[in-house]
Amino acid sequence: MKCNIQVCPGEYEQKMIFHTVSRNHEFFVFEDVPAEVCSVCGDTLLHPDTVRNIETLTRKRKAPERFAPVYQYS
Repeated sequence: MKCNIQVCPGEYEQKMIFHTVSRNHEFFVFEDVPAEVCSVCGDTLLHPDTVRNIETLTRKRKAPERFAPVYQYS
């Protein structure tokens, strides 16, 4: 499928990505999220079912599998 960005000549490709969600001063990082990513500009589309699943996971507050450091940019 052609990219939705008007001047971009790229095509969307199925890829697995990292996706970050910020909710109430908390950050959630998901890996291996299926997405359509433009081959030229990197525009990213998530399927509505994927978004719903991510929202469910952030509400369930399941213990994370790993932790990552967070740095304050000054």
